[in-house]
This record gives sequence, C-alpha cells and structure tokens, in this order.
Amino acid sequence: MQGRTYIRDLKQHVGKEVTVAGWISGRRDHGKLIFLDLRDETGLVQTVAKPTHAEAHGTADTLRQEWVVKGQAMVNKRPEKMVNAEQENGDIELEFIALEVLNEAETPLFDLSTPGYEVSEEIRLKYRYLDLRRARLQKNMRMRDKVIKYMRNFLSERGFVEIETPILTKSTPEGARDYVVPARLEWGKFYALPQSPQQYKQLLMASGFERYFQVARVFRDEDMRGDRQAEFTQLDIELAFPTQEEILNLTETLYTLIVQELYPKKRIQEVPWPRMSYDEAMKKYGTDRPDIRENKEDPDLLAFVWVLDFPLFEAGMEHGHYAPSHHMFTAPKEEDIEKLDTDPGSVRSYQHDMVLNGYEVGGGSIRIHRSDLQQKIFKLIGFDERQQKEFAHMLEAFRKGVPPHGGIAPGIDRLLMVLENEPNIREVIAFPKTGEGRDLMMSAPSEISQKQLDELGLKVQKKKSQP
Repeated sequence: MQGRTYIRDLKQHVGKEVTVAGWISGRRDHGKLIFLDLRDETGLVQTVAKPTHAEAHGTADTLRQEWVVKGQAMVNKRPEKMVNAEQENGDIELEFIALEVLNEAETPLFDLSTPGYEVSEEIRLKYRYLDLRRARLQKNMRMRDKVIKYMRNFLSERGFVEIETPILTKSTPEGARDYVVPARLEWGKFYALPQSPQQYKQLLMASGFERYFQVARVFRDEDMRGDRQAEFTQLDIELAFPTQEEILNLTETLYTLIVQELYPKKRIQEVPWPRMSYDEAMKKYGTDRPDIRENKEDPDLLAFVWVLDFPLFEAGMEHGHYAPSHHMFTAPKEEDIEKLDTDPGSVRSYQHDMVLNGYEVGGGSIRIHRSDLQQKIFKLIGFDERQQKEFAHMLEAFRKGVPPHGGIAPGIDRLLMVLENEPNIREVIAFPKTGEGRDLMMSAPSEISQKQLDELGLKVQKKKSQP
C-alpha cells in the first residue's frame, strides 16, 4: 500500500499519484466540480473532485468542514492563469481519484480559519482541542518546541546534564502557597508540588553535578493573571563554582541566539544587553521590570535588560523580621555580609533578573552554600525552630562540602508570549487554565468520591458563607 504523503511534500510529486489524509478546512461547489481545502499538520492544499471519478465525486459531495478523510489523488500543476502566488501551494492542485471518510465531525462551534481572538476565551478553552487546530496556535506550539529544543542542544553542547527532579516533594515555606497532595499510606501527611526545583538543584551541586539544567514544570497556588498560571514551565539552570558574570553571559548568549536563529525578523535593541541596578531601575522607571524599548509601537523590537544589585530583603520589617527579596537561599554580596549584624536592610544580594519588554522573563542568583550563613538568614526572616527544621536536609548538605553555586530560571511561557506577540501566556500553552485556575475542558478542579476521601482519611468541610 502506498505510504501517505504530507502536504508540505506534494510539490516533489507533481504528475504523480499520492495518498493524502487530513481535515477538510473548506468546501466550494462550482457546478459539477467540488473544491475542497485539505489540511494536515504540515500545510493546506486545494483539491478537486470531478465527475470523471464518480465514486470519489459522490463521497466529496457529502463532506463538511473538519471531517477527516483519506484519499488517492493526482498532483497537478495549476494552469499559469490559475496560479495564486499568495496562497499556500497556490501553484498545485490535487485531483481526487479515490476518497474515504475516516470520521465525520459535528459543525465546529467557532471559525477555525481566523486567529481566534474574536471568540470567547471561555468557549475556546472548553473546546481547546478544536482551538488548537487554528494556524496561529499550531505555529505557537511548534515554535515552542523549536525554542525548547534549541535550549536543550545549546546547554548539552556546553557540558550541562539534564536531570529530572521530583514532582512529589515536601511542603516548605518558600514564598508562594503550595499545591498539596495527600499521602494515602500515611494519613495526615502530605506531599507538595514543587514551586521550583530550587532545593533539588542546589542538592545536585552537592552531588558533584557541576552543570545541571532541566525544562521544569513548576506549580504555585497563587492568584492568576495574564502572564501567570497555576502550572508553568521554566528553563532551570545551575552551575558550580560560577561567577555571576558567567551566569549572565551564558544566558545572554543563549537567548540572543534563539532570537537571531529562530526569530530572524525580530530585532534586539542592544547587544550586549544593558545592565542597571535595582536602585537605578526604581528611580528611573518606578519598577524593577522596566520596559526600555525605544519604540513601544514596534512589535518586532526586543529590549532585554539585566537588573542587578537587588536588596537582599524587602523594604521594612513585618512582625520584627525581614522578608527575602528573591528567596531565602540568595547569597548576600560579599562586601555586605558584615551588615547582616548591624543593618540587614541595606544588604545587597547577588540576585539577577532578566527583563524583556517590561516582563520579568527570568530570575536567579548566586546561592548561599555555607550552613552558618544560611542559618543566620533563617533567623533574620523569623524562622522558628520548627520552620528551620523543614530545611534540615539543606543545612546538613551544606556541612558536607558544597561548592559555591548559582543559576537562573527563565520562564519559557512568558518568553514565548513576547516572541509571538501574544496578549497572555495562555496563547502559548497547549492546555492552559483560566484566570481563576480552572480547566474548562476537563472540568477541573472537581470533587472526588467519598471512597477516595475515606482512603485518604480526609473530610471536606463546607465553605462558610460570607456574611
């Protein structure tokens, strides 16, 4: 049996018979001729069914939009006066010889030939498998794949090892609220989904893996917004014995190459990327995520900037304690360490944020690697003995000979959102949640059965009504 030919390869088979398969994107009847637009994952082509092939013509007469078909067809050159240079495959046409319906389809709930912005997002997300068929989202997903593949290849070529870290982990007070998972075999105990692989990647540095990376899924139970989701993807990178300069240069080289090679129509405003201190950004722009584009009307202009020299702690104290500006494992600047005993609020850190067109698309730091310094930070942020115990494994590892280390975790979703000129990250994620954190397609979150609750030793309380 003849193998299937993808639409992208049809021009190599002009004058030959091929087997094609895909979806019907459109239909036009011109008297006895039935024109059909056939689509597969590689492209779209115009096809025609003629009365000379009666069986194929009869089947074509029944076809409607989004029906799935397979057929044998001749690849014909279009007459010169019929060539459409603006149309994909506008110089060829398929003539069906035989045609088979593989699956019928209900009439689509919305137009799939448009970018889709005019359709209610709630409807689009409920029927996401349909929405993903549109050309814009197909492009977004395929460019996402290319970007991630480029990241992997770039880092692998430079000696980084990709290591997966656990999804079921321990709930620790890292900042955002955890998603928790009950442990069936130990009633009253819970796993947590990782807010980031932060602790694991630092422990990998203790394990002798000096160059680690991971395309990591992370989970944070926090309020949604356009550039935030309950679960998202980041490129997680960690190095042993680095300088901050090495981390910045590595990341800058990677992202500059991604733009140059995968998005050649985009222009980076300034290379090397400019750098500014946190104080400078706040004074000049009033934010630590400045949009420094010279022309904000240019959708193909990318303005990367590094923001450095963040304060180690947020301004002011709450309940007599400090709050970390980045996270509790961020190292203070060497020249400021003594101030931890006298003026902690003035201590600067080795935090580095990667900002693109006003979005924070990545953040990282040089980490603390000494047990005594980490304990001092814990005390300054008000951790009691129980809270410090939650990180006993980290403190113990630090006493076993951990090298200096640091890294960065750029968010892949936000980067793609900017590169694809999309209004929010839901447009570059295959199956995103709504702004309220719901999966409309799967109807999640959902209730579970009483049997499951009993197995877990859980009881659901009714939510108290608001007065």
